[in-house]
Amino acid sequence: MAAIDEVCEFLKEVGTYYLATTEGDQPRVRPFGTAHIFEGKLYIQTGKKKDVAKQLDANPKFEICGFKGSWIRVTGKLVEDPREEAQQSMLDAYPSLQKMYAVGDGNTVVYYIEDGEATFSSFTEPPRTVQF
Repeated sequence: MAAIDEVCEFLKEVGTYYLATTEGDQPRVRPFGTAHIFEGKLYIQTGKKKDVAKQLDANPKFEICGFKGSWIRVTGKLVEDPREEAQQSMLDAYPSLQKMYAVGDGNTVVYYIEDGEATFSSFTEPPRTVQF
């Protein structure tokens, strides 16, 4: 299995993972639940009006952490993809989001991970790091 597929599958299995950004010198962490591969890149989604989008505009570096007995930490840069087809692909993958978001609504924003690195860890095995 390709590294990107393994990372996406882990995040989907976790269901809720935590995304960390910065606001000035203050770390900010919040729950997220989207993980979707589109055109060979791993995407997440949020609302453009939310603080997290403003934080990513100022500093695209992030960290994700998810736990399901073992855990994952993902780092890299989140790059906004303004294309409507990227938004549509995410909304198709997560139909429940369509209650709050719509393609081209000025609020839906999708990001893909650039220079991604994921470390898989557990209490019983040494950590394993992959790049994607």
